[in-house]
Amino acid sequence: MKSVCFAVLLVAAAIAVGPDAFGAERPNIIFILADDLGFGDVGFNGQKKIKTPELDRLSREGMRLNSFYAGSPVCGPSRATLMSGKHTGHCKIRGNPRWTKSGKPVDFATTDETLGKVMKSAGYACGYFGKWALNENVDVGSAHPNKHGFDEFWGFNTHIEAHYHWPDYVWHNDKKVDLGGPSNWAEKKVYADDLFTEKAIDFINTQTGEQPFFVFLGYTIPHRGISAPEASWKQYEGQGWPSKKGKRGHYRDDPDTHISYAAMVSHMDSYIGQIRAALDQRGILKETLILFTSDNGHEYDTGFFDSNGIYTGKKRWLHEGGIRMPSVAFWPEAIKANTQLDTPFAFWDIMATFSELAGGNAPTGDGISFLPSLTGKGTQPEHDYLYWEFNEKKGPMQALRFGGTWKAYREWKGDGMGAIQIFDLENDPSETKNQAASQPDMVAKAEALFEQARTPHSEFPLVRKVRAK
Repeated sequence: MKSVCFAVLLVAAAIAVGPDAFGAERPNIIFILADDLGFGDVGFNGQKKIKTPELDRLSREGMRLNSFYAGSPVCGPSRATLMSGKHTGHCKIRGNPRWTKSGKPVDFATTDETLGKVMKSAGYACGYFGKWALNENVDVGSAHPNKHGFDEFWGFNTHIEAHYHWPDYVWHNDKKVDLGGPSNWAEKKVYADDLFTEKAIDFINTQTGEQPFFVFLGYTIPHRGISAPEASWKQYEGQGWPSKKGKRGHYRDDPDTHISYAAMVSHMDSYIGQIRAALDQRGILKETLILFTSDNGHEYDTGFFDSNGIYTGKKRWLHEGGIRMPSVAFWPEAIKANTQLDTPFAFWDIMATFSELAGGNAPTGDGISFLPSLTGKGTQPEHDYLYWEFNEKKGPMQALRFGGTWKAYREWKGDGMGAIQIFDLENDPSETKNQAASQPDMVAKAEALFEQARTPHSEFPLVRKVRAK
């Protein structure tokens, strides 16, 4: 494996590799999370049809994270692992709201330790802009961003609210902001991610420099409800692409979703340029770490865009296409330009990494800081294993990344968990050759790790379930 860098920072080696090691103050941090963006949807991972010049530039001038994993193949639990620093074997939230045993959503309590609280306690000004989707019990509000360290919130509290790119309303802190109701979709007045980018830049511009800032941008692009501002369609019209007709049901699609999907991704890419320009104008680009990734694999593509690249699977699957994310880290002078990191890390490592970068104290969890990999300074500890479980639709299913490049996977068969499958990701990244028969030692190790990696959860048992209505 290459010992290069990702883009955030580490906790266990804070004294040796923390901010003082760079001879600089603690950096600002901007974390950007796309929604359902596939590994192969960006130019720096080989995309040929969709244009992502800003992300490609960020990749050239920063570090490409080739083995960075989401917390889950769907949005809610993926975000929960990020916020809690715990994988889905230990995290409080292990599935989307209506897939609990009771059919009632599980939220964080006000007493739970979360990423926003860690950054706030370390002295950062914290702003959240976009899809939160972790405050499902809005009336209770125990999981509201303002109660988890974020000074300002513009966005969607719940999972369903974030399904609409031209929404009826958004939230500003604890108040609803009316965007015109259904007329916003009909008249295309306010595009949600445009608004979130604008508010994030406003937040950045109001910072005085007396304290560093942490901005979390949770975009809804390119989640279903395939729609983009019409101006973004132009670069893809006249390409001779086959038309794919949009649908109007729960989701609100544009007329031609192939054009709109590409337009959405390129439109989001333009936000990277806007944010970078704002930092440059303030003279703080070199003092800011930008980490870009996605919450889980793609859902839209059926092969036209090659959204998986070389990987197999998509959203709702624990094969690589569902959890290996297009990721890049950028921090001028601290992260070496045009580098790549192959060492595997995951969402639950972000809390430890950001905490070390901030000089704070992350609570005990499953994460480790990958600051040494980002900076090339200090010794990088590595995971014994990464673990996922998922129990929606065709679940339950479990997966492990362990022993270097080995992957273990199993899913429900009949009335119990099926046989363990073993894949060598180095030589078989598409997971086409099950090597369980020739690797009995790896099967035994995976079986032990599957038992070790999880604690029971009354709302998320590993048995076949049906979604509550």
